[in-house]
Amino acid sequence: MTKRQESKYKINRRLGENLWGRAKSPLNKREYPPGQHGQKRKKPSDYGVQLMAKQRLKGYYGNITEKQFRRAYAEANRRRGDTSENLIGLLERRLDAVVYRMKVVATVFAARQFVNHGHILVNGKRVTIPSYQVKIGDVIEVRGAAKDYPFVLEAVKSSERDVPDYIDMDQGKLKATFTRVPLLADVPYPVKMEPNLVVEYYSR
Repeated sequence: MTKRQESKYKINRRLGENLWGRAKSPLNKREYPPGQHGQKRKKPSDYGVQLMAKQRLKGYYGNITEKQFRRAYAEANRRRGDTSENLIGLLERRLDAVVYRMKVVATVFAARQFVNHGHILVNGKRVTIPSYQVKIGDVIEVRGAAKDYPFVLEAVKSSERDVPDYIDMDQGKLKATFTRVPLLADVPYPVKMEPNLVVEYYSR
C-alpha cells in the first residue's frame, strides 16, 4: 500500500465515514477510527461537530491543505449570496474535482496527480494546477496518449459512480464541458456534507 493510499484510507477511518463511497474502503470492515483508542466513542462538542464537518469536506476533495481550504472559505465569504453554497461551488470548480467528476480517474487523489502530470487540457491548453478554477463553458479534455492509459479506460467503464448533470461529458472523446456551478443539492456526495457547519467553524 502506498503512502497516498494509506493516508486516504486513514481519512475514512478517522472520520468514521466512507467519504468517497468506495467498495475498497477499510471502513466497510472496521467502523471505528484508527489507533489504540479508536473503538472508544464519545459525544463530540459543538466545536467538535463543526471541526468534523470541516475535515469531512476538506478530506473529500483530496485532503487539500488547510491554507487552500481557508482561502476557499474566505473567497466564498467575500462573494454575494450564501457562503456555504459559494464554498461548494468553489470546491467543485477546482480542476482536479472536475476531472474526478468526469470519471476518467478512480479517485480525486488520482485526479490531482493526473492534472499535475500534464494530462489535462482546458480550452485546448495544458493546465497543470489542480486548484485551477474552471469557468462555465470551459472545455476539459484528456490529452493525447493518456486517453489510452489502462487506468483511465477502467475508470470510464466503472459503474461505481455517475457523471453529474452539471458536466456535459463526451465519453468517446473523453472531453467535457462545465455547464454550470452546482449547488450543494446537485453534488453527488456519498455522505452528508454540512458546509453550514464549516461556515460556523470559521466564523467563531
